[in-house]
Amino acid sequence: MNKSAIMKKVFRWESSLVALLALEVLIFGGLNPKFLEPRVLLGSINDFMPICIISLAVTFVLITGGIDIQAGSIVGLTSISIGLLWQDAGFNIWVACIIGLCIGAVCGLVSGFFVAYTGVQPMVVTLGGQFLYSGLAIVVTNLSTTESYKGISGFPEEFTNIAKRKYFEIIPNQLVIFLVLIVLMFVILHKTKYGRKVFLTGVNKNAAEYCGVNSRLITMSTYVLSGMAASLAGIMLTAYLGTAKTDLGKELTLPIITAVVLGGTSNLGGSGGIIGTALAAVVIGIMRFGMSMAGVNTQYLDIPVGILLVLAVAIRFMMSDTKVTGAIKALFSKLFARKAKA
Repeated sequence: MNKSAIMKKVFRWESSLVALLALEVLIFGGLNPKFLEPRVLLGSINDFMPICIISLAVTFVLITGGIDIQAGSIVGLTSISIGLLWQDAGFNIWVACIIGLCIGAVCGLVSGFFVAYTGVQPMVVTLGGQFLYSGLAIVVTNLSTTESYKGISGFPEEFTNIAKRKYFEIIPNQLVIFLVLIVLMFVILHKTKYGRKVFLTGVNKNAAEYCGVNSRLITMSTYVLSGMAASLAGIMLTAYLGTAKTDLGKELTLPIITAVVLGGTSNLGGSGGIIGTALAAVVIGIMRFGMSMAGVNTQYLDIPVGILLVLAVAIRFMMSDTKVTGAIKALFSKLFARKAKA
């Protein structure tokens, strides 16, 4: 293997995430030996599955140069809507889930339309969407015969099993679903014409238009995808907890955005990847789970996530500076030269 190939592997962003994940396992395993038990470690993904699912789709949004901070509200809206449709309207639970996915798609479509076709800043649109969909979730709750603080429970076993089933009594079904979604999203983003159009839209919308790409339609479609992913996360979370409530996704915004940016997707658009996002989502989830097992109060779990977000953005800007990258590469070149002489 030549020196240039080694340098590419050293500077590959995903490699750093793998190293960070391994470090987390070692640290938290040392603080609490139970953390290293396969049943506990694999089962922990159930606690942060919504972050994993939604961050994969939000990657598309950020690559186009947008941002989506409304996903948590769509999770809650989907959850309570499924509960209302099943309990009060008498719908079959699977029909209710399909309608829930449609709700997420419509929410994403509305926000995506305003972002793509009106020129309003994505932050403003999705912030408005966050309040709008949270409010709609409360309206839906008021239509139910169950008090809002209790939530809607008693779902059929075949529904709750999609989140609680385990293969070989150790591998959770949610992990299998996550792996399938990684493969699906990777193929869509990196192996299809649609994925190439997403990247081109993020690099330069005007250039995309000259190449025959409908950049507005592509931008809007990424928000639809993000909304459907949020609804899917709402379905999974409702099945896992066995309760439909309006506030299930209220704490997801920061971890989701952090996972996408930490995964290597530029907050300015034009670059990113599914594998990096998936690894970063697991890094954040394991960090939160490990800290809780180490006895850290849950109200402090967002502190390291916020730090990771700031560091990820800072490092990405530093790596885009040719002087900084040149100095780092020169340092590694000297190290390789010394090893070669030795």
